[in-house]
Order: sequence, then C-alpha cells, then structure tokens
Amino acid sequence: MTLQRMDNVLIVVENLKAAKAFFAELGMELEGETQVEGPWVDSSVGLNDVRADIAMMRTPDGHGRVELTKFHTPPAVRAEPESAPANALGIRRIMFTVEGIDDVVARLRSHGGELLGEIARYQDVYRLCSCVALRDHHRTGGATQLSPASTRIAERTSWVTRASQRATSP
Repeated sequence: MTLQRMDNVLIVVENLKAAKAFFAELGMELEGETQVEGPWVDSSVGLNDVRADIAMMRTPDGHGRVELTKFHTPPAVRAEPESAPANALGIRRIMFTVEGIDDVVARLRSHGGELLGEIARYQDVYRLCSCVALRDHHRTGGATQLSPASTRIAERTSWVTRASQRATSP
C-alpha cells in the first residue's frame, strides 16, 4: 500500500466565519460545510459528545484543502501559548504560493492578518512572509491565531520562472 495524496490540514478555530473569510481572501474556495456529531465522530477523534461545524476550503488548483473546524462541544482548548516560537515542536505553518504578494498581504490585513516580521527575499527564488491571523476584538481585544501554526505566503520571482522554462525546454 502506498500514499496516494495528502488530503487536507485541519485548523481548529474559534470564529469559523472569520476564518473562512481569511482563507477566501487568500484565494481558496469554499468546497462545502457541514455539522458533525454522534458516535462515529467521537470515535474518530477520540473525544466524547462532539458537535462541530466544518468548512472545507480548496486551493484553486483543486489539489490542496484546509479543513476549518469550530468545536461547540467539547469546547476547543489551547495546547500551548499564543506566542509559541517558530521552533516549538509541532506543525508550525502551512504555505501557499501566490501572485502579487504585496496585494495579498494588504488584503489579508483587512481580515485581521498580521505579519510575523516582514516580507523577505530568499535568494532570487522567493519573496515570502509569515502571517498569523484573525483579530477577535469581541472576546479578547487582541490577536487570536488560527492555530499554533502560521500561514506562510510565498511569491516566486520571475528569475525562477525563466530558469525553470529554460531547464525544461528541449
């Protein structure tokens, strides 16, 4: 038996509507929404009395998905500090390639996205940044991360595109 694909990444959120808007602004499409509960959910996630809302977001190419989940019961818990450093154990980020990184960052900021640091250049390969998400002014007055991980956004430079075209040309 071999691995066929990576299907999705789960992000547990407090505000499902805001999380959907954030990922839609990034360019993902809502694939579907549902509410799950019952014994099959309890046994598949190892919790009791689960009731959760789920939104599945899909990348434009249809190959990547992010599952956004809002737990009603049992309520979500924070497993580590909000300000966990990048070298903390566990999943630290999810990365998307975009066109027009400056515009994308500006649009994500309108949805509460905050940069960790600034947009940086990696050699002549990428311009990239990490963004944590979503302000929750109603509950805390401060930033609430989607999860312990950040969203990394990268834009390939034109140099890489030209070089890869030359390398693949007959």
